[in-house]
Amino acid sequence: MLKGSGAYPSQNTDNFPAYDNYPMAHGGSPQTRGGYPMPHYDYQMPPMPVPSDKGATVLRALPGSNMTAADTPDLAYCNMILEAPIPPTADQVPWFCTCTLCKGGSKGPKGSRGDRGLPGQPGSPGRRGLTGPPGLPGFTGRPGMKGQKGDDGAKGDQGPMGFMGMKGEHGLKGDKGDMGVDGSPGVQGPPGEAGQCPATCESTHGPPGEVGLPGIVGPRGLPGTAGMPGMKGQKGDKGEVGMPGVPGIDGQKGDQGEQGVCHCKDGAKGADGHQGSPGLRGEKGEMGPQGHAGADGLKGEKGDVGVNGPPGPCSPAIQSAFAARLDHIYPVPDLPIPFTAVIYNMQFHYNPFTGIYKAPVNGTYVFSYHLVVFSRVLRVGLFHNFIPIVKSTELVSLGSVSQQVVLHLSMGDEVWLQVRDTTSNGMYANSEASSTFSGFLLYPDSCDVPFSRVLPLEPLVGTYEWGELEAPTTPAP
Repeated sequence: MLKGSGAYPSQNTDNFPAYDNYPMAHGGSPQTRGGYPMPHYDYQMPPMPVPSDKGATVLRALPGSNMTAADTPDLAYCNMILEAPIPPTADQVPWFCTCTLCKGGSKGPKGSRGDRGLPGQPGSPGRRGLTGPPGLPGFTGRPGMKGQKGDDGAKGDQGPMGFMGMKGEHGLKGDKGDMGVDGSPGVQGPPGEAGQCPATCESTHGPPGEVGLPGIVGPRGLPGTAGMPGMKGQKGDKGEVGMPGVPGIDGQKGDQGEQGVCHCKDGAKGADGHQGSPGLRGEKGEMGPQGHAGADGLKGEKGDVGVNGPPGPCSPAIQSAFAARLDHIYPVPDLPIPFTAVIYNMQFHYNPFTGIYKAPVNGTYVFSYHLVVFSRVLRVGLFHNFIPIVKSTELVSLGSVSQQVVLHLSMGDEVWLQVRDTTSNGMYANSEASSTFSGFLLYPDSCDVPFSRVLPLEPLVGTYEWGELEAPTTPAP
């Protein structure tokens, strides 16, 4: 019975040192190892070893094999191995001598390990294995940073007209558009027909209208600044008289004077003399030395409360501010510029459709603008009630102008921006550059709160024109 799996490629022939020393007298070569063919992957099934009647082992070709008797190896080497005093190990026995029936003897002791044999020829590559299943998809990486916007490419040629597509479904109704800019006033219509006199000239009162909904509660105002101290109150009533002081020490007794000599006689009473004129006022005498401090008197009672003084100035909770940016480039000249993209307008004192800010109270206000210029010259001015306050000019086709001014306004005054003419309106804006107009109430003049949150609806009447500013004077050399 053969050891192994019965296939030559699995037979280990790399550790056959005794096999290498086998004499090559049988016409062998390094490829045949002494005349015995070496196992190759393309060999066919070898002949099976069977025991003979002489106790030796011979090989017989299997049916269907193309091996002949000339190719059958001599088993003399196998007999020599079996008759050796110390049998070799199994890895040193050639593949054709691995029969357990050789001589029918019993298994001998295990021999010592022999030297390593020469390496065999490399085998032919095996068949390609089956393709493995696809691996799991990897983790999705983090999105990269947004790249900068590329330059606008040149306009391409118009392509051929495509096939007409199918009619799309009816879309949803769009949102209500913004209110358009107020149009110019129309021509005055013809006078109406003369009215007829009513039966009675007495006026009648119509039924009262429905009560309107309450307005939106405004935001809580900022706390006012501390008022100035009031005027000094009137002097209180005089307190009660204090307790008498401690009596002073008795003075020393003076010396007795000389006795006078009387030579008078009782005469008759004389007539009354005339009252003399008052004498001249004498000069102010020198201040005498300071006397000793007397004992402290008792504390008097608290006086009455004085009259309250007039109230000081205050800062009422009146707020007004706005900020807006340009949404339509190259505005129309000789009209207020509408900055329609509102950034802040909580008090609704700025009208984004007309571009006009209306002052809610008398006070001091701050206005500023920052405008981008592109492709044209820009001449812009800030106007207060049709009067120019400041003007700016930018001649560079790609630049900007900025201005800030402090104004005192009365309730109902209007402030806006305006360009000069069609050739000087290069005001520009896009997704990367903004033109803005803003203002706010710095402080009001008084504590008087406006009667209503709704500003007067009547606009100021005037002519929108560029106007002229006073040129600054040149200092004398």
